[in-house]
Amino acid sequence: MDYDYVMSSSPHLPLSLLFSIIFITTTSAFNVNTLKFKDSYSPLFSQFNIQTSPDDNTVSLLLNRFSGSGIISSDYYNYGFFSASIKMPSEHTAGIVVAFYTSNVDTFERNHDELDIEFLGNIKGKPWRFQTNVYGNGSVSRGREERYRMWFDPTRDSHRYSILWSPTHIIFYVDEIPIREVVRNAGMRGDYPSKPMSVYATIWDASTWATNGGKEKVDYKYEPFIADFTDLVLDGCVVDPSDQILSSNCTDSVARLLAADYSTITPQARTSMKWVREKYMYYSYCYDNIRYPLPPPECLILPSERNLFQTSGRLRGKMKFHGSSHRRRSKRRTPHRSAN
Repeated sequence: MDYDYVMSSSPHLPLSLLFSIIFITTTSAFNVNTLKFKDSYSPLFSQFNIQTSPDDNTVSLLLNRFSGSGIISSDYYNYGFFSASIKMPSEHTAGIVVAFYTSNVDTFERNHDELDIEFLGNIKGKPWRFQTNVYGNGSVSRGREERYRMWFDPTRDSHRYSILWSPTHIIFYVDEIPIREVVRNAGMRGDYPSKPMSVYATIWDASTWATNGGKEKVDYKYEPFIADFTDLVLDGCVVDPSDQILSSNCTDSVARLLAADYSTITPQARTSMKWVREKYMYYSYCYDNIRYPLPPPECLILPSERNLFQTSGRLRGKMKFHGSSHRRRSKRRTPHRSAN
């Protein structure tokens, strides 16, 4: 946690809030093994914009006026824990998207699964935002996005971002803080991701939608924009996506996955998750009654969250962030996800 950033942004933080910030940074680190780039990933596109460190522990993805860049895991996985420490580009990053996600769109074009963490750049001096999303069986018309503001400056230091994907639940993490949990519900049917997926990391120009609804574009006078990925973790059952008996092949691996520390949200971690969601989440599909008059079956409606949101899934009135207030624009459209 960048305490100088928090305190300079909020010099008059209440003691209880400062305690909460310190509290959520004391979670123990997960017990994971990190990988070198060549042992875990390969270039996806624009290899000329991909750089690796001499020790092969860090890969840098560049965006310039010629292209973005991306990498893909060397294997497919049927459930797993996927993680990377990422340092975001600095300077003016409007219109830029940095993504860390799982997908199988290259194999199942019409009914793909996907789990996303997408970081949305912003104009200099404004907080970064990010979103999480869940797709299953090609359910792109039923997006399950949530959006949040960062509670730290992601350009100063690397922070760990992780996705747990198991047969029973999904957890998105920032550092070791769970920010979202999706528990599998029978009512989801095929909307729960269940087919083998690869892991991706990309940086690209999303000027049409990423910042202020596309009003702020990428300014290439600040190029190159560089996102650094390190502490790479791919912990799951490696499979051939054409295999028809995946579940029996992965029984032991899934059992180990479910027994790992990152598969369970402790009471302390759940308190941290509540704090983050109530302070920094500014859109949730679960509270968007215009889009979903009946919340999707996996939604757990919490009164402490419900009271924060309008029927559009957006915050009521003002949202306090780092000691300042930002009024929501009432006519802004429901967020949508653009294809990577």
